[in-house]
Amino acid sequence: MKIYPLMLFVHVISDIGIFIGIGAWLLGLAALRRAQDVSQVRALAMLIQGTEPLSVVSALLTIVSGLYMLLTVWGWQTAWALVALGSIIVFLPPLLLLITEPRMRSIVRLAHVAPSGPIPEPLQGRILDPLLGTAVHTLAGVVLGIVFLMTTKPALPGSLTAMAVAVGLGAASGLTLSRVRPGRSGHPDRTTSTE
Repeated sequence: MKIYPLMLFVHVISDIGIFIGIGAWLLGLAALRRAQDVSQVRALAMLIQGTEPLSVVSALLTIVSGLYMLLTVWGWQTAWALVALGSIIVFLPPLLLLITEPRMRSIVRLAHVAPSGPIPEPLQGRILDPLLGTAVHTLAGVVLGIVFLMTTKPALPGSLTAMAVAVGLGAASGLTLSRVRPGRSGHPDRTTSTE
């Protein structure tokens, strides 16, 4: 059996693993923002944190398999592959390991020590941390941008532009979400409101 088809399979499956992990984070964070009591926060935070190993392993396998294909088939002159691999290396580890994971660990810790009942302010503040939501949305943008590169295979200017747009849209969607705070009934309430 040839190695390339196997590496391509690993690469695609790893990309799917990254999407599953990021999807769980996005849905979990949206649910956390609507949680009404500490027990809901505990359950949701543990669910989100449980997908972290999948995201990390998938990212590592994506890098290894992508690097293999770059070295053996595509070559260093393949601009879209270099930009895609560089984007994974530049964005995924810092966003996952330096921003999202420590903040989620803090939410889990605070939820475990908080008494059952209404969510205390320190825990609510961590849940509504704009950097956490922005980082997860940016991750989603990066991964979607990489899939765009893999399917359209643009030259270097197009690859760089596509990734800049993907990262920008991901970050902008996260920043927009961070401006919405859940109201007392659990429904969104814009912080920019003058009422």
